[in-house]
Amino acid sequence: MNRSGRTQGPPLRYRLRRTVHRHKRLLAALLFCAAAGVAVEAAVGQDYPTTAVVTATRDLAVGTVLTDADIAVVRLPEEALAVGAATSTTQVVGRQVAAPLSLGAPVSRTSLIGEGLLTGTPPGTVAVPLRPADPAVVRLLAPGQLVDVILRAGDGYESAAGSTVLARSVAVLWTDAGGDVGSWPGAGDDAGLVVVAAPPESALELAGSSSSGDVHLVLTAP
Repeated sequence: MNRSGRTQGPPLRYRLRRTVHRHKRLLAALLFCAAAGVAVEAAVGQDYPTTAVVTATRDLAVGTVLTDADIAVVRLPEEALAVGAATSTTQVVGRQVAAPLSLGAPVSRTSLIGEGLLTGTPPGTVAVPLRPADPAVVRLLAPGQLVDVILRAGDGYESAAGSTVLARSVAVLWTDAGGDVGSWPGAGDDAGLVVVAAPPESALELAGSSSSGDVHLVLTAP
């Protein structure tokens, strides 16, 4: 009790210690956020070289024919970009998406239908369109899936079982299961069309397979 007759409370140092202990989790979170903010500010402040790149302005499905509304040019760090990324909208407008693109994803030559789809394949590899006998199987396929191509023909075809394997473990480059998507250039009615990366020794047989019998695609593991 002090001279005025009032009871003196705990010392200030004790009250501060008790307050800190009571709110230690909140204080720790605030300190962590402050440290993170300083780190981000320091990183952003560094002069990273950037370059113009075309990105998707929305999620784009396989087969989408790109318009100005689907893409935008932004600047991204050079180190984060893959080789072949488009740098101008004129390079991609009117081209068709070969694999799904998420919002903000860079558009590159390997994500569009064309010769870029064969990037990294062995020399001589060609893109061959196929039309399976059962169009429903196309809905099970996606670019990158490996398939065996089997031709089932009449009794005159040179196989005791009436069928033969034309190619094994060829990669699917593009599919169209029908619906409101674009078309493979020059394909016309392309519902159920599949384009595969074929080795040169199989390309001729694959190209004429639809007129020789029923084409079947069997999914295989890598």
